[in-house]
Amino acid sequence: MSNQQPNNPLHNITLETILTKLVDHYGWDDLYAQININCFHNDPSIKSSLKFLRRTQWARDKVEALYINTFT
Repeated sequence: MSNQQPNNPLHNITLETILTKLVDHYGWDDLYAQININCFHNDPSIKSSLKFLRRTQWARDKVEALYINTFT
């Protein structure tokens, strides 16, 4: 049995990859303007943002939705 997920645009894409691509595309300031999350505004870093997003499902959902809207 295969674990393929053809209808899932985020299949095999890590949260770190998603966040890195969004930061490269928007920058921290514009990313904060798109999604009002303090970890994107106050001393932002990939590491601290990943820590927050892994613990906070609503924020992760917003980041994933922005990624899908931007890159698909």
